[in-house]
Order: sequence, then C-alpha cells, then structure tokens
Amino acid sequence: MRRKIIFMGTPEFAVPAFEAVRAAHDVAAVYTRPPAKQGRGMQLTPSPVHQAAAAAGIEVFTPSTLKDENELERFKQLKPELAVVVAYGMILPQSWLDVPQLGCWNIHASLLPRWRGAAPIQRAIMAGDGETGIAIMQMEAGLDTGPVLLEKRLPIEASDNAAGLTDKLARLGGIAIGEALAADELTPQAQADSGITYAEKIDKREARLDFTRSADALDAHIRGLSPFPGAWFSVDGKRVKVLAAKPIARDGTPGMVGDNASDGHAVIFCGSGALELLQVQLAGKSAISGADFMRGRGLKAGQKLDL
Repeated sequence: MRRKIIFMGTPEFAVPAFEAVRAAHDVAAVYTRPPAKQGRGMQLTPSPVHQAAAAAGIEVFTPSTLKDENELERFKQLKPELAVVVAYGMILPQSWLDVPQLGCWNIHASLLPRWRGAAPIQRAIMAGDGETGIAIMQMEAGLDTGPVLLEKRLPIEASDNAAGLTDKLARLGGIAIGEALAADELTPQAQADSGITYAEKIDKREARLDFTRSADALDAHIRGLSPFPGAWFSVDGKRVKVLAAKPIARDGTPGMVGDNASDGHAVIFCGSGALELLQVQLAGKSAISGADFMRGRGLKAGQKLDL
C-alpha cells in the first residue's frame, strides 16, 4: 500500500533512505536544512537530500526554525500519513509530531537504547563496541526515547572507521525503512530501562591522543574520529592528524617514538602496547603514509611527543 509521506533529512547519510521511500511511496514534500556555505568559495550549497529531492522533482522546504506557526500550518496542509526523519538536524516539537496520522518514524544509527543522541556512529567505534545497527523508532518528545518498530544489526569490523561505518549504516537504513514501510504490521517495543548511553556531539578538544591509554583504545579513538575531525598528537609544535593506525605488541615509554616497524611505519609507545602509524596528515598538507612521515624525519626513534 502506497502512503503519502513527508521525508525530513539533510546529510548524505539520509539519501539511501530517501531513495527507498520514494521508490515505493508518494513523497509529498521534503524538509531539509537550509543551504550552507561550503568549499573554498564558501558558496551556498543545498544539502545532499535537497539535491536528491530536486533531481526527483519533489518540492523541498528549508525552514530555519520549526517554531514558526506559519511553517507548522504549511506542514499540516500537506496532510501526510507519515513523516520519515533521518538526521534532519532540528528537533521536531510535539506539535509537529502530532500532525501525521501515523506519527513520525526516525531512522537512528544505533541499537537503542545504546547511543541515543547526536554522534552514535563515532561513539560506538570509540567505545570499542563490537556491534551496532539501525533502529526504526516511533518518535516522541524525549531524545531518542520512543519505542522501536524494527531493528537491523551490523557488526563493527576492526577496520571500520567513522566514514566507512557511516556508509554501511546509510545503506542499511534504506533497507530497514523499506522493510518497515512494507510490513503489514509492526509491534512497537519499548526501549529497555538499562544500558542507556548518550552519544554526545564530538568535541574537537577530545581529539588529542593520550598515549597513556592502551594502543587498542587509541586505535578505536582514531577510527571513530577518522576522517573528521581527526585524532591528533603534537611533535615539535606541529599538529599531526592520525587517519589510520594499527595496535602492535611492543612496550616502551608512553608517548615516545620507537624504532620503526618492519615496513617502515612510525611507531609510538602507549600505556600498553604501541601504535603503528599507517596514515597521517600535517595541517594544510595531503595525507601520507607513516613510513613516508618517518623517512621525512617527521619523527625519529627516541623522540618524545609534546605533552
């Protein structure tokens, strides 16, 4: 059965879900964040969802606030049966949640109630979780507190970084919302009262690497912040962003550079184990391998990193 749906989303992550919804249902309109300045020229650029909707000939609305009564009235005039919300970027007031006949469904990138909030993908990797997934949630006023209608699980691989896992979950989100919309009946499952964690927005101040931590913990931290904002350390006053690393079984003084690995990559000792730097980037420069960084004398054995 085809439904009249309003889609609300902004980043690239939401595009597979948008395409899945419009393939099987009537998308009455798309809501997305207003165009933002991007690139070297700082030109106003429509969001990825905006661009996808425009290409499909679907009307797009970009309100800067949802507190305007005129915006709410326009939303009501669309008479949606359902709103599908994916990383929209604005909190829907209860007055908006009440408009669609079937309410609003959110596509959330975690296995709720773990990692409610803004950065579930990054936080899951940084915490060393072995699994994540997609939850189709019936939205209510609380932050990601609504009952779960459908869940799809996904293992977190040791090689996954934030960018790669985001791509996987975006595709899974499209599959999940397609299944949820096609289901004859969905039974809402209340979220558990235990195991609740909050995925706070990533603060750039937490990106600095603390080499008193274990190599495994730092590897997860690096992958969770790669490529943006990027975990980093400082040496001789220069900030070095670490885009990829590998924990290895070597011991030494935390924060000291060890003899390079067999393949030439730089090695830094941690609280336990060591990190082999596979890919790094200096400010304003292109990414290079850890071996090239070592050969270029960016680091040398016995050197201590800046505290």
